[in-house]
Amino acid sequence: MAASQSKRRKHGSGGLPRGPHGGVQLLLVGTVEHLGKPGDVVEVKRGYAVNYLLPQGLATVATDHHRRMVEKHKAKLLELERAKLANLRQLAENISQVSISIEANANEEGHLYGSVGPTEISRALQRENIKVTPDQVRLQGPLKELGLYTVQVHLGGEVFADLKVWVVPTAGEGEKASR
Repeated sequence: MAASQSKRRKHGSGGLPRGPHGGVQLLLVGTVEHLGKPGDVVEVKRGYAVNYLLPQGLATVATDHHRRMVEKHKAKLLELERAKLANLRQLAENISQVSISIEANANEEGHLYGSVGPTEISRALQRENIKVTPDQVRLQGPLKELGLYTVQVHLGGEVFADLKVWVVPTAGEGEKASR
């Protein structure tokens, strides 16, 4: 009986620091729903800490060393996010300076037999060496007439670009109409 009690003390909250309310104080390494973000120092019940947060790698003991490590990691992530945002802004500027033409079959009044959608616009941009997926192209509806359109491209976060899209008749159509 005495041996099991000494084991219990060893594994008890021995290495885990107590918080001001009697719980275990931990430093979050990952985001935990309804608890906090990486870098937050939280106080939780011992069972939650020992059975979930620590084994899942979502938290660690709140030492000064661990706090510094998490702060360095957060700084690195912030730096990467800034670089990504700068790249997206540069891409938005490039897109805003480009105008693309998309050929489509149309009748004499300029109404298209089909329509031009995000997929065609994305392909036209890729021919200009600008990588944009169809789901990033924001249209109010499909383009159904010949003409010039301003289309918004959502690159991520709060970065948008306006793209000039010319919907023009297919090359052979002008010759047919003149005959």
